[in-house]
Amino acid sequence: MNQIEISKMKSEMQDVLQRNILRFWLENMIDHENGGFYGRIDGQGKLHPEADKGAILNARILWSFSAAYRVLGNPEYLEAATRAKEYFLQHFIDEEYGGVYWSLDYKGRPIDTKKQFYAIGFAVYGMSEYSRATGDREALDCAIQLYHCIEDHALDEEHNGYIEACTREWGEIADMRLSEFDANYPKSQNTHLHIIEPYANLYRIWKSPELEASLRNIIGIFTDRILNPETHHLDLFFNMDWTRGAGHLESYGHDIECSWLMHEAALVLDDSKVLEKVERVVIEVAKASEKGLRPDGSMIHEANLDTGHMDDDLHWWVQAENVVGWFNLYQHFGNEAAFMKAQHCWDYIKKNLIDWENGEWFWSRHPDGSLNTVDDKAGFWKCPYHNSRMCLEIIERSEQIY
Repeated sequence: MNQIEISKMKSEMQDVLQRNILRFWLENMIDHENGGFYGRIDGQGKLHPEADKGAILNARILWSFSAAYRVLGNPEYLEAATRAKEYFLQHFIDEEYGGVYWSLDYKGRPIDTKKQFYAIGFAVYGMSEYSRATGDREALDCAIQLYHCIEDHALDEEHNGYIEACTREWGEIADMRLSEFDANYPKSQNTHLHIIEPYANLYRIWKSPELEASLRNIIGIFTDRILNPETHHLDLFFNMDWTRGAGHLESYGHDIECSWLMHEAALVLDDSKVLEKVERVVIEVAKASEKGLRPDGSMIHEANLDTGHMDDDLHWWVQAENVVGWFNLYQHFGNEAAFMKAQHCWDYIKKNLIDWENGEWFWSRHPDGSLNTVDDKAGFWKCPYHNSRMCLEIIERSEQIY
């Protein structure tokens, strides 16, 4: 029965990926006047052609279309990926100091020049995926150069781990927050999560001993530092010495996302001892994330256990990662209940988050079921990454199973 259900899920996701997600970006977000891609379409569907262009959005566009081309072979996806790569190289790379600008204006001029290592990580992710899909040496060289930027400027030699941000010239910066919603601490689970993912992807195509050591190290950071051994949730914010900051926070979407990204990194590293240790953690973290599941298959965002406040909006990205995380447990551990969780959440997505009329997905549903049309349909943080990656992961994993 699972083979039929998985085949159906794969077919549905391939259709959503091509007709709903990627088609939206191809038809609505290409900036033919100023180059690259527009910076924003709001929650009402209105294009803002003069919106700022963020490094994260553009790196994620690069990753999404590169991966889609690698898996599906559509030359239109290669064209979009190449457009994203060339624009990123021309405008987001800081030729004087190295690294990546945080944001540009709509004409491609730098406006926020800080070096946020989360964004540099995504640039490594996008460039390495483009090279993986095409064999392109320029993209690989860029990914390697940016990897060295992270290692040279973010790695804490005393306590281990990676700091959040620097000034343009790699100096100390007072406000290290990724966004206004984050606490101002020098280290975070979120930034480490989006360093482990590009390091694993780069290692697929660049088997350097130094990158192997970095990948091995960051896997250990997750299992030994970020993972809370008492709760099996991932703590979110840390001081330099790894003491927890910002209180008792639980982010269920990051928990389930991290469960499969840690596993992916260990599989790519291909060390049996590391994999054995990580696989125990994968199961524990996924199990802990169940706290965020709702009866309809969806997953809430996060909770502050100190204040009792719960962000129970049903975000698009959390649902996408929820599907992949549980599918991963089914694929590698034969967990039938996990497959049912993935399928249940996919059903929720189809009914509640996909904009079948206008394309792409809505940002979220509120707990009462009402639609969030305030937050962007496409923008600085709303990118074709979590949802396209979910589709691509299920397509590829389905083929590996059967």
